[in-house]
Amino acid sequence: MARTRDHDACPGALTVHRAADGALVRIRLAGGRITAAQLAALAEVVAQFGSSAMELTSRGNIQLRALTDTVAVGEAVTAAGLVPSPTHERVRNIVASPLTGRADGIADVGALIGDLDLAIQADPALAALPGRFWFSLDDGRGDVSGSGADAGIHMLDADTAAVLLAGRDTGVRLPIADAVETLVTVASRFLDIREKSWRVTELDDVTPLIAHLPVSAPAGRQWPPTVKPPVGWIDQRDGRVALGAALPLGVLGAEVAQYLAAVEAPLVITPWRSVLLCDLDEGVADAALRVLAPLGLVFDENSPWLDVSACTGSPGCAQSTADVRADAARAVADGPGRPSATHRHFVGCERACGSPAVGEVLVATDDGYQLRVTPVR
Repeated sequence: MARTRDHDACPGALTVHRAADGALVRIRLAGGRITAAQLAALAEVVAQFGSSAMELTSRGNIQLRALTDTVAVGEAVTAAGLVPSPTHERVRNIVASPLTGRADGIADVGALIGDLDLAIQADPALAALPGRFWFSLDDGRGDVSGSGADAGIHMLDADTAAVLLAGRDTGVRLPIADAVETLVTVASRFLDIREKSWRVTELDDVTPLIAHLPVSAPAGRQWPPTVKPPVGWIDQRDGRVALGAALPLGVLGAEVAQYLAAVEAPLVITPWRSVLLCDLDEGVADAALRVLAPLGLVFDENSPWLDVSACTGSPGCAQSTADVRADAARAVADGPGRPSATHRHFVGCERACGSPAVGEVLVATDDGYQLRVTPVR
């Protein structure tokens, strides 16, 4: 069902949202990729103009909160190369398998990230996409196909991709060389028929999105959502190492970000609010691990922090009725100290922002937290 309003207030790097704690911007990172220099620049921005911390989002982006000078912030993030297209900066929503080309996966979709990003920017019409519309590129391991992106591909072998709509296999099969053009076509067709819809799931009929595309397999398959990030020591195919670090409740302080940037390695922000430090020699990885772990980064796959998440909550969000991050942290501290069978997401109101596709959503009310049995994507 379509929404009843057409105004899309989704923030961007230059499109400011006014939250209870001040101005907020969201930096889109295609495929979650960011350089060490860019992360260091963002750390300087929040230290000087913001809350001294960043928020990692469930689409591999970064939010900056409580900003005091949005003009200066816009200039700084643009100078850092994080706004390649002012007209399209809110619609560069691309999630990809974070370890693609480095570990596991059926095919390397890394090159598609940049190609799709450029193709989106090159089409003036796509600037009108809603800020919530997003793309997924899954290298066959199934880690992002279950996230329910509006338009995506899932690699079936080294050259063949399945086309997905809202995380569901459409039966369309095509060579990887046609993936970017096809995803852009789907997005263009969505604009043609969307009316007031912001997401593919809100359309009554999605068949126009794949009209004339080669359907050659049964449709309907879905992939289970991934909730936990890759953490710890990860051996890459090339003999080097990636370090996966979870951030408790997705909050990355400016000082910790500076330490991450100091490693001077490629970084990936994952859709599970974690960070990957990639392409490290073993000695560098070992030294980085010893420095970063005491700073609060989580490298233990059995940490209870991997089973808990939260929206911003009070005092940052005016809609929230509770300081949900404090309550989530208290739940971890009071818990058994071991992994849970169920992921818990604490939210401050019925909007349930950032809710994962599986697990328990605990909604704050005047009488405590109420369990939402069926989470909303």
